Amino acid sequence: MTTINWHQCAKNIDLSIYDLIDGKQVKPNSDETIRKYAPRDGSLLYQLPVGAPAEVERAVACAKQAHKDKRWQGLPLHQRQAMLRKLADLIDTHQNTFALYECLDAGKPISRAAREVTIASNMLRETAESADKLFSAYIADEAYCAYHLRKPVGVVGAIIPWNYPLVIAALKIGPALIMGNSLVLKPSEYTSLSAAYLATLALEAGIPPGVLNIVHGIGQTVGAALAHHRDIDLLSFTGSSATGKQIQIAAGQSNMKRLLLECGGKSPYLVFDDCPKDLDMLAADIVGTMFQNQSQNCMANSRLLVQDSIKEALVPKVLEQTAKFIPQDPLDPNTNFGAMIHETHMNNVLSYIDSGTKEGATLIAGGKRVHVDTGNTDSGGFYIEPTLFDNVNPQQKIAQEEIFGPVLSILTFKTEQEAIELANNTIYGLAAYVATENMGRARRLSQDINAGSVMFISTSTPAACSQQLGKEGHRESGFGAEGGLLGLASYSLNTCVQQWT
Repeated sequence: MTTINWHQCAKNIDLSIYDLIDGKQVKPNSDETIRKYAPRDGSLLYQLPVGAPAEVERAVACAKQAHKDKRWQGLPLHQRQAMLRKLADLIDTHQNTFALYECLDAGKPISRAAREVTIASNMLRETAESADKLFSAYIADEAYCAYHLRKPVGVVGAIIPWNYPLVIAALKIGPALIMGNSLVLKPSEYTSLSAAYLATLALEAGIPPGVLNIVHGIGQTVGAALAHHRDIDLLSFTGSSATGKQIQIAAGQSNMKRLLLECGGKSPYLVFDDCPKDLDMLAADIVGTMFQNQSQNCMANSRLLVQDSIKEALVPKVLEQTAKFIPQDPLDPNTNFGAMIHETHMNNVLSYIDSGTKEGATLIAGGKRVHVDTGNTDSGGFYIEPTLFDNVNPQQKIAQEEIFGPVLSILTFKTEQEAIELANNTIYGLAAYVATENMGRARRLSQDINAGSVMFISTSTPAACSQQLGKEGHRESGFGAEGGLLGLASYSLNTCVQQWT
């Protein structure tokens, strides 16, 4: 990584964006365009048409025909697995290009972007390997048998966000395709580069034309057309809860299509006074989990709930770890904290910081916009310091609303029951993190905390690996499982077959 001149690479990289419809690259077409500015320096990166429902219509028709003639679902599973593995290999081969696209488009550090490329390719491999493990229940005797049959849903629509463009594309493409579906994918208009490049590699991997289609554009045109389309059998969406609610309405008004919704979060990190004794490790985990991707992460632990008896020892270490995250040019390989996605979002996060101060919370770190020298003196990019608030009231905006930016709120509790009430004091239910060595407490909290994923730290030497079992949000964080075997099942239909002989 450190031997590559990323700034020079950025000057020479191709920023062309194409739709992929029926295996052909098509320049997105509409009378109106949007301007995409680079998060790192505020310069114009590219312009993109807003998209048109007619392009969605063409893509869905091609996907429907591909499903109907079984050019993909009719292939033996091992052939579909082989093509997904080849696509994963091609992603690895072009890792530097994808990393640069993710860095320029999303403002994430180039070193982090490179790791995410590997995550995306590994997700495709794991999905391919897991498909034949989705066994059906089977009952039989001499005159009767019954079993569950898994088969494709049909045409899948997928709408992905801008915070992890390639990773979330892989999260949806892999399960949708391995289960035999055809797919129409809409990337975010703020991060279109990776998906456009991925589409060309899918053809190179052997995936037949019409099976994977990409349509670029904004939510009001392309996204709305997918949500309302009567030939979309399943729509998988990752994004805000507000948009998730609109998609539910659209699905009900059209064909009652199946939905997978992963929406917002306001995840708590609970620290009990019987937490692992290595508080430096714990503080590093709290801060690293929170400020990953500039906290533009629906699973970010934006509420730190600390038992009052350990707060005095822990908070200084959290401050010490926070100081290590310094906004810098994402193209610098040593950068660990990049830019916000765009100026409007940056200003929205700053408005939350302002509200925290006005509502009485104590600002103890950060809180300001930072101008980073990237050679462009016009803007300085869209950067915010990692920000910590102490003495936060549970009802304040910064403790209740999803900020999607680097603002960590610290709250305290005395008892386990109070901790549970604080953790659940939100409309969301996506993830939670708990530091405790009490395994009985861990079991109780896994039952009582409203979250689709609960991660416990009970040792200062945690294992380096984890098993992806699949997860789904609770409450306004959405519904429907993604990841693991549960996620594979979400992209298939279950038919109960009974036979008498």
